[in-house]
Amino acid sequence: MTKILVVHGAGINMRGKVAVDVFGPETMDDYNRVIHEFADELGISVEIFHSNIQGEIVNAFYAAHDGDIDAAVINPAGFTASAPALVAAIGQVRFPTVEVHITNPTARGNNSSVSPACKGVVLGFGLEGYYLALHGAKYFAEKA
Repeated sequence: MTKILVVHGAGINMRGKVAVDVFGPETMDDYNRVIHEFADELGISVEIFHSNIQGEIVNAFYAAHDGDIDAAVINPAGFTASAPALVAAIGQVRFPTVEVHITNPTARGNNSSVSPACKGVVLGFGLEGYYLALHGAKYFAEKA
């Protein structure tokens, strides 16, 4: 069974508490519940990780590289615009990574520095974007 690491970046723990007009009322717990439902539908397993500290996310990618992870999905959130160590880690691991955002940050003038290191990007589909990202990550992992 394909195993995907899902990473929530800086600030995802604040979803549903602030900027509700931008990101909606769903909390990180809601995200996780929906991600698990999508994983069941897709016949994959997921390991979910969150940190507001870039170095911890980098360490999670490197640990996944040495473990049994087949692909990753990341919502870099607060790390979208500037996270050089994260970008380097994504480029170094043996598995493909798909970037996902609930909204379209580009429409708000935010360009992702993470995207160039990723195999694919999903923007602006709300929580359904996680389904698309997980499906894409599964596809890339099985194709490899």
